[in-house]
Amino acid sequence: MFIIKNAERADLPEILQLQYLAYQSEADLFGSRDIPPLKQTLDEVIEEFNSGIILKMIDDKNNIIGSVRAKEIDGTVYIGKLMVHTDHQHKGYGTMLLSEIEKCFPDKRYELFTSTRSLDNIRLYQKLGYTTFAQKAVNDELNFVYMEKK
Repeated sequence: MFIIKNAERADLPEILQLQYLAYQSEADLFGSRDIPPLKQTLDEVIEEFNSGIILKMIDDKNNIIGSVRAKEIDGTVYIGKLMVHTDHQHKGYGTMLLSEIEKCFPDKRYELFTSTRSLDNIRLYQKLGYTTFAQKAVNDELNFVYMEKK
């Protein structure tokens, strides 16, 4: 049994540790650990917590096994850091988390981005109604695809 609810400030260190674990597979796509989710600090997560919503998915032992965050700016909800513990991936939990964060901001435009190499993520977002509207090269190795849902 898993429950999704708002994260509390005390949850943020555990969510950051989950982030470091969950984004290893993303780093493997580039052969480098030098990606933003693996360099984010607790202070930066606290800042996101203070300016938006962070959801957590907990198991029956109260362990955080998933999380997503979002904030609204001028009618657009920017969704980020959708993550599920490696032991629980490919079970629909990412879909559940994304659907739940959308419910926090009903009837809005949703925007998110991922690496062009993250084909599983892109397929998930497309399945949930997101379409690509832009791509941006960050450097020679990293390109982001920006997706929206209206």
